[in-house]
Amino acid sequence: MWNWKIQEDYLEEVADLLAHPEVRGMEELPQHASGVSCLHHSLLVSYFSFRLCRRLGLDARAAARGGLLHDFYLYNWQDKATHPDVSHAFDHPLVALENARARFPLTPKEEDIIATHMFPLALSRPYRCGESLVVSTMDKVCALAELLHLFPAPSAAPALAAPSRM
Repeated sequence: MWNWKIQEDYLEEVADLLAHPEVRGMEELPQHASGVSCLHHSLLVSYFSFRLCRRLGLDARAAARGGLLHDFYLYNWQDKATHPDVSHAFDHPLVALENARARFPLTPKEEDIIATHMFPLALSRPYRCGESLVVSTMDKVCALAELLHLFPAPSAAPALAAPSRM
């Protein structure tokens, strides 16, 4: 049913991120739907954002990297005890940004993508670039598709679940 063929140029843009153990650790964190990890969700958002930004003539590299790190919050959002002082819906983009800044060099666009991906829920953080709008939109589309089981589970999409070319 699904035949995922990830473009090599996408993998080249995110290989260093995917090689990082804490990014790989996102595979252990749940996301919107049962069986979908934070890493799988982030890869879907990242890849589709990369493709759309390339088509629109925007910075596809920033979209790929910012999209992959947009949920780099590193706690189980479904267990409030893991983040007692964080209002996940509003604050996780800033937690993800802080985590990403501590581990990777980020461009201003990548920072904006991560910080603003929950707009308009977080009205105080509007987009400052088109790439942020694309990633935020893909985040919402992918979350809905995951909830409706319109995307394959990671086992059905091995290239997205665990890219072999890092």
